[in-house]
Amino acid sequence: MSTSSQAAEPVRYGTAPARWVLLATILGSGLAGVDATVVNIALPSIGEDFGVGFGTLQWTITAYTLTLASLILLGGALGDRYGRRRVFVIGVVWFALASLLCGLAPSAAMLVAARALQGVGAALLTPGSLAMIQASFAPQDRARAIGAWSGLGGVATAIGPFLGGWLILVASWRWVFLINLPLAVVVVVVTQRHVPETRDPTAAGRIDLLGAVLAVLGLAGVTYAIIELPTLGAGSPAVVSAAVVGVLAMVTFIVAEARMPHPMLPLAIFRSRQFSAANAVTFLVYGAFGGIFFLLAVQLQVVSGFSPIGAGIALLPITVVMLLLSARAGQLAQRIGPRLPMTLGPLVCALGVLMMLRIGIDASYLTDVLPAVTVFALGLSLLVAPLTATVLAAVDARHAGIASGVNNAVARAAGLIAVAALPVLAGISGDDYQSPVTFDAGFRTALLIAAGLLLAGAALSLATIRNTLQPEVEQPMCCPVAGPPLTVADTARA
Repeated sequence: MSTSSQAAEPVRYGTAPARWVLLATILGSGLAGVDATVVNIALPSIGEDFGVGFGTLQWTITAYTLTLASLILLGGALGDRYGRRRVFVIGVVWFALASLLCGLAPSAAMLVAARALQGVGAALLTPGSLAMIQASFAPQDRARAIGAWSGLGGVATAIGPFLGGWLILVASWRWVFLINLPLAVVVVVVTQRHVPETRDPTAAGRIDLLGAVLAVLGLAGVTYAIIELPTLGAGSPAVVSAAVVGVLAMVTFIVAEARMPHPMLPLAIFRSRQFSAANAVTFLVYGAFGGIFFLLAVQLQVVSGFSPIGAGIALLPITVVMLLLSARAGQLAQRIGPRLPMTLGPLVCALGVLMMLRIGIDASYLTDVLPAVTVFALGLSLLVAPLTATVLAAVDARHAGIASGVNNAVARAAGLIAVAALPVLAGISGDDYQSPVTFDAGFRTALLIAAGLLLAGAALSLATIRNTLQPEVEQPMCCPVAGPPLTVADTARA
C-alpha cells in the first residue's frame, strides 16, 4: 500500500489497470451524480405516495444537498489523510446503505433522514473519485483519463432521468434508490481489487470537525427557516430559532476558519479577487440552476401532463449538448479569455429560462420544451468550463484541488438555498404541486426570479472577471449541476 500522494507505479492510459481505475471512479461518481438527477423526476410520485405537502418534497432534495455541500471539503481532507481509496469505499458503502433506507422508508420523515445520510456518503466518495485518478495515473496521462471519466460519467448522468422515469413507470419510485445497491457492490469490489491506495504525506494537523459541524448547523438552520416560513409564519418560534441558530453558526464558522491552523475552508484563498468574483458568479448562476431543475421536473409532470419517463427524456438535451460543447467552450476561453463566455453564458441561459414560460398546461415537447431546454443547455455549455477554469487559474497551482472543492461547495450551497427559497418567493407551498393551475402560476414567477439571478451573474462577470487567457490545465472542470466534472482538456481526444 502506497503512503505517498502518487501511486507506487503510476498506471498508463489504455492499459488494463487504467481501465479498472476508470471503471471504479466512473461508477462511483455516477452513483452520486445520477441520484441528484433522478430524484427530481420522482418527486410527484413520492408526494402522492406519502400524501405530503410541497415543503416535504423540498426537504427530500435539500436534506441530501445540505450534508453534501457542508461536508464535501471535509471528505476530501479525510481522503488525503487516511487514504483516498479507503474513504471512497466507505463513502460508496455508506451511500448504498442510505439508499436502502430511502427505498424502504415507511414515511416521508424517514425518507428525508435517509436522504441526509445519502449526502454524507456522497461527500465522502465524490472528492475521492477524481483524486484517485489524479494520484493513480502518470502525469502525462491524467488529462486523457479525466476526459474519459467526465465524458463517460456524463453519459451515465444523461441516462439517469430516463432510467428513473422508467423505474417509476414500471415499478415504483423506491427503485430509484434501490438500483444503487448492485452498482455499489460492483464499485466496491473493483476498487478494492484494482485501485491503488494513495494519500497525501504532507497532510498534517487535526481534521476540522468543528468547521464541518458549524457548516451543517448554519446551512440547516437557514434552510429550515426558509422552507417552513410559509407554513409556520415569520413569527413562529421554530422559524425564528432556526434562523438565529443558522446565522450564528455561519458567523462562528467564518471566525473559526480564520483562526484554525488547518481549516476545512482556508479563507486566505479568497484574497484573490478573481477567485472571489468567480465564486460570487457561481453562487448566483448555480442558485438559478438548482431552482430551475427542481421545479421544472415537477412542472412537466404536474402541469404539462408528462409521464415520469417523458419528463426524464425531456431533460436529456441539456446533458447531451453539454457533453458535445463544454470542452470546446473551455478551449475558446483559453484563446479569448473568460469574460465574454462567462457573460454570454448566463445571458443565453436567461433566454432559455424565459422561453420556459411556454411550458404550461398541455405543453408540446417539440415546440415548447425542446427549444427552451436546448437554448438553456447552450448557455450552460458556454459558461461551465470557462467559469471553473477561471476559479482554478486564479490561485496557485498547488491550491487547485482546494479551489475546485470550494467552488463545488459554493455551487451546491447555492442550489440548496435556491431549492429552499425560490418556491417560497414564488408563492409555492403546501399542496400547490397537486393543483396544476396554482403550481403553473408559481412556476412562472420562479422562472422570472431565476432569469434575474442569471442576468445578475452576467453583469457581475462583465464587471469583475479579468479577461486573461487561461493556461492549459489538467485539473477537473467541476459541473455541479447534474453531472461529473468536465475538463478544459479536449475531452474528445480522450
